Amino acid sequence: MFETTIAAISTPLEEGAISIVRVSGDDAVAIVQSIFDRDITHVKSHTVHYGFIVDGGEPVDEVLVSVFRAPKTYTREDIVEISCHGGVFITRKILTLVLGHGAQMARPGEFTERAFYHGRIDLTQAEAIKDMIEATNETAGQMAVKGIRGSIRALIQPLIDQIMDIIAQIEVNIDYPEYEDIEQLTNEKLLPMINEWLTDISAILRRAQTGQMAKNGIDTVIIGRPNVGKSSLLNALLEEDKAIVTDIAGTTRDLVEGQIRIGPAQLNLIDTAGLRHSDDKIEQIGIEKTVEKLKQAQLVLLVLDGSEPLTDEDQELLDLTKTKTRLIVHNKSDLTEAPTEGIWISAQNHDIQALLDALTDLYQKDIIKKDPLLSNERQIGLIMQAQSDMLHAKEALEAGMEPDLVEIDIQSAHNHLKEIFGEVSREDLLDTLFSNFCLGK
Repeated sequence: MFETTIAAISTPLEEGAISIVRVSGDDAVAIVQSIFDRDITHVKSHTVHYGFIVDGGEPVDEVLVSVFRAPKTYTREDIVEISCHGGVFITRKILTLVLGHGAQMARPGEFTERAFYHGRIDLTQAEAIKDMIEATNETAGQMAVKGIRGSIRALIQPLIDQIMDIIAQIEVNIDYPEYEDIEQLTNEKLLPMINEWLTDISAILRRAQTGQMAKNGIDTVIIGRPNVGKSSLLNALLEEDKAIVTDIAGTTRDLVEGQIRIGPAQLNLIDTAGLRHSDDKIEQIGIEKTVEKLKQAQLVLLVLDGSEPLTDEDQELLDLTKTKTRLIVHNKSDLTEAPTEGIWISAQNHDIQALLDALTDLYQKDIIKKDPLLSNERQIGLIMQAQSDMLHAKEALEAGMEPDLVEIDIQSAHNHLKEIFGEVSREDLLDTLFSNFCLGK
């Protein structure tokens, strides 16, 4: 399928100890041999060789050359990797020599694209490789490793098998209606099979939001009326003075953001303007932004002034957030005798351990599970389309339509699930997907 030999720098192009120039294709060994002063023509696979890259007989750099022979390589092609000294000039020089001796510059993601087309990995594993490179927290890294090892296929393949059983039974009834030993498939027998399938896929989709939060972080909005200590809490959580703190109400006019890790989870914190009625136009804009962020929030930290009784504004916020995942945080515990129940903190004194413990309990139990999780928008979208197809089939059967007439919807659900792995795919989609990978991968 791929007639060219490709090359790229697979490490960041900056000063460092080591850089790697990766070459993949039928001519990989021959091309590197032409600029290397040691004979690697017939060396065994997965071996490393010391020598010098040369240009016109003159040494360019002292390197280690690793030879990996097909098919036991990342791309299932011959791969040669040149580990050189990590300077920008010398790395580019070696890449230029490789390209000058017959290799073509690899497109972003082309090494992984070749691995996919050669059957070494499916599309979900390719996406998991990208997720591993981009992981910003422990949970995202764990999910990526599971994806590389095929956890998404393990999750989705039973759904595909169930659909194939349904389609097979419909087809048998269509092709061999005259045989008495074949059980006649009626709507009453087919509907329970579809309902079971819909139950399974609904459970997967419910957990998909958890997977997205684990991968991308949990969008966490800190809200409260003015002067309850929201900005002090943000600073205490981030352990830096990022937000301005004064005793003047309405200081926070814009959104202030930061990130923290709670165990394996990442919180994307947003400190917001205090919610109240205000005639200040600038403060009104800040309040509007707060309301918008609150709608999108996956977690709300509702801060109350623990040294004062609840106000009408506090009650409005309690009512506004009652349907959200939230923690109610009583601040200013240093100014009052804090009860033993609830989350009581003193943000100004950075005494926030009670909140950190509550956050750990909330997300360590929810997010970190052995079961595989979906976090990829493309995969989730295809599963939702498959679910919609099957719901159409169910509605048609309940309306009295014959099983063979709803097979087209069931087959469409099957195709959408297969597309998750790239087994039913569009070339333009694959081109876009792999182009988002980094160069050299």
